[in-house]
Amino acid sequence: MTPQRFDGPRFQDRVMVITGAAQGIGQRVAERAAAEGARLALVDRADLIHEVVAKLVEQGVDAIAVQADLETWEGAEDVMAQSVEHFGRIDILINNVGGAINFKPFTEFSESEIVAEVQRSLMPTLWCCRAVLPTFVAQGGGVIVNVSSVATRGIHRIPYSAAKGGVNALTESLAFEYAEHGIRVVAAGVGGTEAPPRKISRGTPEPRNDTERAWFQAHIDQTKQSCLMQRYGTLDEMAAPILFLASDEASYITGSVLPVGGGDQG
Repeated sequence: MTPQRFDGPRFQDRVMVITGAAQGIGQRVAERAAAEGARLALVDRADLIHEVVAKLVEQGVDAIAVQADLETWEGAEDVMAQSVEHFGRIDILINNVGGAINFKPFTEFSESEIVAEVQRSLMPTLWCCRAVLPTFVAQGGGVIVNVSSVATRGIHRIPYSAAKGGVNALTESLAFEYAEHGIRVVAAGVGGTEAPPRKISRGTPEPRNDTERAWFQAHIDQTKQSCLMQRYGTLDEMAAPILFLASDEASYITGSVLPVGGGDQG
């Protein structure tokens, strides 16, 4: 068998949909994918996504901005429809929307707060996977990379952990169900990440007293203690494995969750 070669840009002319791309990990993934030839549909519910895309277009990147609320089925369906309308196909979907909102013991979470965490960190990935699959099946293939978390084992963010555990289960089950259609489904379980201050907040409330500050600090301490490297990762240290999983270099990997947490297995 002739060895497969991977010369040149890994994503030349590949159409990649990246959600949660207005800042942080999603934006860095988009910038690096663009440098490797990808054509991009960048998605976020914040207006900021238009600025991110405008800068890439100025550099000659074929990119569009899609503003949508991916906590809804309608939002996810619209994203895939606009992407196919513009590019004619979708090759890769990177589901990056998510993030813990509250940090406190589980018994301190209200019903509405628990629902909000699951809506934020599970439903966008679930909806987007469902929305892209008909296109992938019709094409005879595609790649889904779900951005999960090593926080599936952690403290003071149990609803978020449960949501990301759902993302892991979704990844494994979809890989089983759709392998016969040439579709790979993988996930990166990312760890704590050093990033510039967010231009738009996730809505995470500031600790109001010493007790809430102690709860928040405890989750940070646990995250670093669980990491063998005893530090947070950089944006590039998160983007690189995500893009590896999206590329043909990972063509024999599916149904797997790759821990990207400095030794924290999640």
